[in-house]
Amino acid sequence: MKTEVQSILRTIIFNILTVIIVSTFPSHASSANVDHIAKIDALVENGGYAVDGGTGFSAALNSEKQYIPASILKIATAYAALQILGPEFRFETHFYLDDVDNLYIKGFGDPYLISEEIRNIIACFKGQGIKLIQDIIIDDSAFEIDDVEQLSGGSDNPYDALNTALAVNFNTVNIQKDKTGRILSAEDQTPILPLMFSLGKKLPSGNHRINITVKNSPQNISTRYAGELFRAIQHELKIEGEGSIKSGKVPENLEPVYVHHSRTLREMIAPLMLYSNNYIANQIFLACGSAEMGYPATWKKARKVMARLFQKELGLTVKDIKIVEGSGLSRENLITPAAMLAILREFKDNADLLPFEKGRRIKSGTLKGVYSYAGYFNNKENLQRFVLILNQKKNVRDKLIDHIEKYIRVQKLND
Repeated sequence: MKTEVQSILRTIIFNILTVIIVSTFPSHASSANVDHIAKIDALVENGGYAVDGGTGFSAALNSEKQYIPASILKIATAYAALQILGPEFRFETHFYLDDVDNLYIKGFGDPYLISEEIRNIIACFKGQGIKLIQDIIIDDSAFEIDDVEQLSGGSDNPYDALNTALAVNFNTVNIQKDKTGRILSAEDQTPILPLMFSLGKKLPSGNHRINITVKNSPQNISTRYAGELFRAIQHELKIEGEGSIKSGKVPENLEPVYVHHSRTLREMIAPLMLYSNNYIANQIFLACGSAEMGYPATWKKARKVMARLFQKELGLTVKDIKIVEGSGLSRENLITPAAMLAILREFKDNADLLPFEKGRRIKSGTLKGVYSYAGYFNNKENLQRFVLILNQKKNVRDKLIDHIEKYIRVQKLND
């Protein structure tokens, strides 16, 4: 009798569980689907995920809870920038000469003002008949950066470089130090600069790409680096002149002798995603604020403009997404899996800008205790959105994404 009662109870419990599973995920009716979901959910200690099902979630866990996203937030930044700035947007850098041949350079946040571009700029000067450059004055007033320290990990790694209105080579220097202690430039396109000797003194032998802003005033060190690089290439291209390198504002009566335009925003996004460059992401983030609220660019303006866009275009509020900077480096950024899935829906036409791995268009995010993926499964040329965010010690995101994709395949077979 006891055995019979236990059997009846087991049947009742099984039926109840089946109803719950089917009502939550209708396509989970098969044992294979139930097994996959069990394996998926067992990996999540603190986190959530969501997968596009066309008219709803194909699978989801904690989809409405906010988590620290890390670098998958760059997708949100890229989406917003494409809406606010437009895919053909180009950053500008303005150049002025006064009547005593001093060169003023005013930056507006171009993240790709690299050695190759500077060589092209100086070549244009030469083509315009400019034969003499004396003082070089850097105008960095287009940015007013506050509370920036919280956005950096404080290391000399390139991804921790701080943002400035005018910076060359992503505010990083690539130095080679040989076994004799000799300092060289580690890249052919960049000349040896005095800054390299001061930064390289305590470095061991080898190649080092370092963030120049760590332990330095970002504006002061960026001014020195930019000025030295322009000066070195000026001499390389046989334009004469010497003088000081300093910060200062462009006199109001001067008109630009040259305006440099960067590559387009869309051209910037693919390498931004591939190398997960925090510096580029935040230059773009700050540009969004100044585009709608004017210069100087500030974190506050960018946050306000971003929040407004997500509310207007996607109906997302602070309960869905909180974005304090554009790279995902800050642990104050928060997003729900459902909100990220909504952003991925609108970003779908630009899916080709995400890295391609294992048949997926995918962006990863990593901080201490934060492991995330977001992107698209490629199912018979149909892109299926997915996001997973783990805020836990154990990094099981690869197992989790594999189980989710297997579940999707089984679900399609059952359909």
